[in-house]
Amino acid sequence: MTEEKAVTVFRDYLRIKTVHPTPAYDEVVVFLENLAKDVGIQCRTLEVHPGRVVVIMTIPGSDPSLPSIMLNSHTDVVPVFQDQWVCDPFEAKKMENGDIYARGTQDMKSVGIQYMEAIRKLKKENKLNFLRTIHVTWIPDEEIGGKLGMAKFVQHEEFKNLNVGFGLDEGLANPTDAFTVFYGERTPWWIRVRCPGKPGHGSRFIEDNAAEKVRKVINSFLSFRDEQEKKLKTHGCLRLGDVTTVNLTNLKGGFEQSLNVVPTEMFLGFDIRIAPTEGLNDFKTMMEEWLKQAGEGITYEFVQYNPAQGMTSTDKSCPWWSTFTSVFEKLGISIEKEIFPAATDIRYIRELGIPALGFSPMNNTPILLHDHNEFLNEKVFLRGIDIYCELIPALANLPKQ
Repeated sequence: MTEEKAVTVFRDYLRIKTVHPTPAYDEVVVFLENLAKDVGIQCRTLEVHPGRVVVIMTIPGSDPSLPSIMLNSHTDVVPVFQDQWVCDPFEAKKMENGDIYARGTQDMKSVGIQYMEAIRKLKKENKLNFLRTIHVTWIPDEEIGGKLGMAKFVQHEEFKNLNVGFGLDEGLANPTDAFTVFYGERTPWWIRVRCPGKPGHGSRFIEDNAAEKVRKVINSFLSFRDEQEKKLKTHGCLRLGDVTTVNLTNLKGGFEQSLNVVPTEMFLGFDIRIAPTEGLNDFKTMMEEWLKQAGEGITYEFVQYNPAQGMTSTDKSCPWWSTFTSVFEKLGISIEKEIFPAATDIRYIRELGIPALGFSPMNNTPILLHDHNEFLNEKVFLRGIDIYCELIPALANLPKQ
């Protein structure tokens, strides 16, 4: 009955359309408040920005002077191409083999519910007595950069009062028997480049036009991309998080109805994910040199800029890492440590110097975050609850260091 209820709660959560650009945040807050009440733990809300509410659930520890444990997840999900799905992406349909199809099954509504169902199970077994306080936090707007979500939250006095000493957040699925844990992330930069040029009639050879500059900019950025891709493919020990990716994600310019006009300006958008081994200042200098060489007057702006490259120690001397890995050794489970290839809200925690790991207990599962037909099998979901039943007490009972 407990497993059946856990799956039901998970599917109910998936059905709430917290999808951008108009996420149903009011509905999800009510859902989470009711969930906390049902499980029997404290719950409060904090509006960090108009319409952006953080939900904080708390299990007080026996020694409130010790830094607390933060179990974090985000409530929003990315848009879908509904015609590419085998079913309604917000139906949370369960197939005969137990696969649950819905946007957010992997990214990352599963993890939030796994936290809660593990807590429910521990409470039922009278094992909810911890040394350290636990805070289960639910954050909006992660999928659009977190500027009005986690970025605002960590600046708030309420966050400082939580006295967070260690955090868990999302990871990725692993197609093998192993589970993946992420101890750092690549730094996300989103930039918009403006290329000005001389206008004119489309029948002429216009010198110093915007498109020429655009071509040179694209060539420089994508040549670097090719180098990084080759590096990844030729070095078998490297993972995606160990190299820097650059992708052209937006290109605009001219008049849609007048294709015979050479435009006065064109715009490019790039999504850049910088590996921890790449110096941020060095990369910025290299990028500015590319733009300088492409022509006069080219400017750029950061749509998203992150100045830090935080990583959590995976040395055996680190008590958090040692405690985390000891749980998997006890369970006989293999884990693989990596740099997260994208970006999550946990980067805001690491930037404060707080150790944190990214972990989603999903093995034997294809990586489908942001993809069509995102799914998670119910057996994998339920096993994740059991893992958190071991992991949460281990972390929360770590003695004072």
